[in-house]
Amino acid sequence: MIWTIIIGGIAGWLAGKLMRGEGFGIIVDIIVGIVGGWLGGWLFGQLGIHIGSGLAGSLIVALVGAIILIWLIRLVKR
Repeated sequence: MIWTIIIGGIAGWLAGKLMRGEGFGIIVDIIVGIVGGWLGGWLFGQLGIHIGSGLAGSLIVALVGAIILIWLIRLVKR
């Protein structure tokens, strides 16, 4: 649970920076990162992509999922 929050926070923060934004604040960045991790895990599973286990693999999957989630949120907000 603690690792999920830490990885989610890092992934959400990085995704906010990579998407050229200020992020949504620490709490929402963590939520975006956690939900992005689930989204990335589901998406990678559907595509048959296996990044690997461990911290780095989890962070990459969560980061990709968070970037997709931020893109979708910004698309809907327009």
